[in-house]
Amino acid sequence: MTAIARTPDDMQEDFSTREVAQRLGMAVRSVQLMVDRGELQAWRTPGGHRRILRSSLDAWLTGRGLAPTKPADLAPLEGAPRRLKALLIEDSVHYQNLVSLLAQQEYPDLDLHTANDGIGGLVMYGQLQPEILLVDILLPGIDGAALVTSLRSQPQFASSELIFVTALDEQQRAPYAFALAGLPLVHKPRLVTDLPPLLGAAIQRIRARQPQTAA
Repeated sequence: MTAIARTPDDMQEDFSTREVAQRLGMAVRSVQLMVDRGELQAWRTPGGHRRILRSSLDAWLTGRGLAPTKPADLAPLEGAPRRLKALLIEDSVHYQNLVSLLAQQEYPDLDLHTANDGIGGLVMYGQLQPEILLVDILLPGIDGAALVTSLRSQPQFASSELIFVTALDEQQRAPYAFALAGLPLVHKPRLVTDLPPLLGAAIQRIRARQPQTAA
């Protein structure tokens, strides 16, 4: 993706991939492929999310005889769900990057933050109050099981969706059974196939708990 210089005012007029997908009646993945093919121009936020230039979308629309976007298109739809936050506590840069890539591809409107160790993760959890928490079992400073036990003492944790990730096999996980019981877990060798549906299910449960705005 070509680097594009944007001013703060420009950035406010650009669209997320999901907003463009809704505008065009397409799947998010189809819009991502349009960017990859150069049909739409985009830049990335510091968090790695794509933002599509409004001018690029307007050119694509008018080139097909369609009406360009209007200022009203830039405002969030009334009652539209807010962006969800996820926190990944993982000391491996490789798996941080892999989880980030998977989340970006499947759920581009999910704000994913990362912490490199359990202590930092506890601090970030308190600051961010994420709806989704992904925790490696083995972490520097404090293991993931102890971290989750600590978090469970906080009232706000009750509304968080928790997913464990680990390279440990079933036998190696036995000492952590007290913390893992009843919770979704992804074995790292199956991260690519198993994590996206678990994230999707977590997002659905969160959305179902949120108050619904009357039409």
